[in-house]
Amino acid sequence: MKKEAILFAVVALVVGVLVGVIFTNARKNDRNVSSAPETSAPSVNAGQQMAMLEGIVAKEPGNLNAWVQLGNAYFDANQPMKSIDAYDKALAIKPNDPNVLTDQGVMFRKVGWFDKAIHAFEQASKADPTHIQSLFNLGVVYRYDLQDFTKAQDVWERYLKINPSGPGSDQVRAELDFIKSHPAPDGNK
Repeated sequence: MKKEAILFAVVALVVGVLVGVIFTNARKNDRNVSSAPETSAPSVNAGQQMAMLEGIVAKEPGNLNAWVQLGNAYFDANQPMKSIDAYDKALAIKPNDPNVLTDQGVMFRKVGWFDKAIHAFEQASKADPTHIQSLFNLGVVYRYDLQDFTKAQDVWERYLKINPSGPGSDQVRAELDFIKSHPAPDGNK
């Protein structure tokens, strides 16, 4: 009876982790940077998921998927420094992954390291020139954080060449319309 209970607990834990990983991957595609504060509530089992992933990477430091999922879990839990560190470990295993670089760039932005965010987004775009999320986020940093309207405009025009009518293109067009109709704080357009 005791073995059955242990087996049931292990199976339940594994199923819970798999559901969390699937949910995290589904949400990963919807991530973007905005100037609005985050209002989503943390998931009920986020702490358990992070603890389990921490255990996996402690035993298997070369497990790319576990590092990425741990970075994503910290991302979702609004723990940017831990997320940045986990993404660093993933990038040490698989450099230039545009999705990981972009997520890490978002975390760099969150802690105010705009130069590192720009570098991560540019590196992601270089690794995959069609990676629109990195371009979108790069434009956000230039526009909202650095008030460099010229660079934001250049980046978002590249975005629209790649994604003229896809998701996010209307938002980018609205941003470009604003930039073109309002002078930048430093007098540049």
